[in-house]
Amino acid sequence: MKVKKFDSMNVVPFIDIMLVLLAIVLTTATFIAKGIIPVDLSEGKSSDAFKEQKTLVITIKPNGDIYFNKDMVLEEQIAKKLKLYKKETPVNLNCDRSSKYEYFVHVIDVLKQEGYTNLRIVTKYE
Repeated sequence: MKVKKFDSMNVVPFIDIMLVLLAIVLTTATFIAKGIIPVDLSEGKSSDAFKEQKTLVITIKPNGDIYFNKDMVLEEQIAKKLKLYKKETPVNLNCDRSSKYEYFVHVIDVLKQEGYTNLRIVTKYE
């Protein structure tokens, strides 16, 4: 019996495996890039019970003006105005990059003193 010489390797199974892995990577990459799995949700009669909480947006302007949503608030009134909201209310904090750091720290201090823990500092992503 004559032994055949081994001149080449069959790469077809290797290519098949690589194509399957490529499909898996591309599929999962779209979920990771969006951060969610896109679904079209159905509507229900009790869906009003799960509406998102109202968010408080605090904006600090460069001159030190502080706004709650779109209403201007004096520094002394921040704690008083916060009492109108629940402690669980999400707070988005917008601060102009040219405003003084002390305004930002003051607002954070008042929020901490009043017991707000759901804080988000809004930044621009480039």
